[in-house]
Amino acid sequence: MAVVTMKSLLESGVHFGHQVKRWDPRMKKYIFASRNGIHIIDLQKTVSAIKDSYDIIRKVVASGKTVLFVGTKKQAQQSIAKEAQRCGQFYVNSRWLGGTLTNFSTIKKSLLRLKKIEKMEVDGTFEQLTKKEVANLLKEKEKLTKNYGGMKEMKELPGVIFIIDTHKEQIAVAEARRMGIPIVAVVDTNCNPEGIDYPIPGNDDAIRAISLFTSVMANAVLEANNDQGLKVIENLEDDEIRTDASTKKEDEEIVDYSNYEATETKEEDVEADRKDEQDFVDEDKIYNK
Repeated sequence: MAVVTMKSLLESGVHFGHQVKRWDPRMKKYIFASRNGIHIIDLQKTVSAIKDSYDIIRKVVASGKTVLFVGTKKQAQQSIAKEAQRCGQFYVNSRWLGGTLTNFSTIKKSLLRLKKIEKMEVDGTFEQLTKKEVANLLKEKEKLTKNYGGMKEMKELPGVIFIIDTHKEQIAVAEARRMGIPIVAVVDTNCNPEGIDYPIPGNDDAIRAISLFTSVMANAVLEANNDQGLKVIENLEDDEIRTDASTKKEDEEIVDYSNYEATETKEEDVEADRKDEQDFVDEDKIYNK
C-alpha cells in the first residue's frame, strides 16, 4: 500500500511554493516550474522523499526510540499536537525554547516541576495553601504546560525530530544537528534544505498540506508499534507451544484404560472421607421428625 498518493498531495496543495522572488536557490532541484509568479514543487520528488522519511521514522520507533514533532507556526500547532498524541509521541507546538535538546538535563527539571504541581493539585496540597499561593502555582503550571506539555513524559532525547518549516525553526534544526539527531523536515521553496537529513519538499503554510505530512509521519509510528506488537504476540505463541510440548507424562489424559492401574489410596484421604461421613447430615431424618 502506498504511503501517500499523488492525488492527495495535489488536493492538499502540497505543490504550491512561495513567490519566485522569495525563493532559496538551494531549493532549485526540487522546483518543477513557476506559474503566475509562484514556484511549483516537483511532486515526484516529494513522493520519494516522503517514502524515505516514512521508512526512517518507522525504523527509529521500531528500535525503541521516540519521535519529537515540532511546529510552532499557527497553521501547524493543532495538527502537530493532534497527530503526536494519536501516535503516542512528543511534540512542541507553542514555542521552541533554546536548549530544549542541547540542555535537556535542565529541561527535565522543568518537566519534573510540572508533574509536581499537577500532583499537588490532585493530592489535596492546594487545600492547605492560601489562595495567592494556589493562584501562583496555577499560573506557573499554565506556563510550563504551554512550553513543555507535549514533552511531559519525555525521559531522554528523541531518536528523530520531525519539523514543519525549517526557516522558522532554525534553532531546533541547529540543536538537532549539534546533538546528532536525524532531522525529517518539510522544506518550502524559501527554506534551506542543506543540513536536513530527510528533506520533504512541499508547502509548509497550507493547513491541509501540514495535516497530510504530519498524519503520514504519525502513521509510520503506528505501523512500527503494530509490528512490535505482532512480534510480541508471535513470541508468546512460541512460548505457549514450548510449554505444551513440555507437559509431564503423568499429567496427560488417559485414553486407553486397558493397562490402567489405579493409584493406591493415601491414608490421609481415607481419614478425610471418614470425617466427611461423620459430618454428613441426613436431611430426610430432619424433615421426618
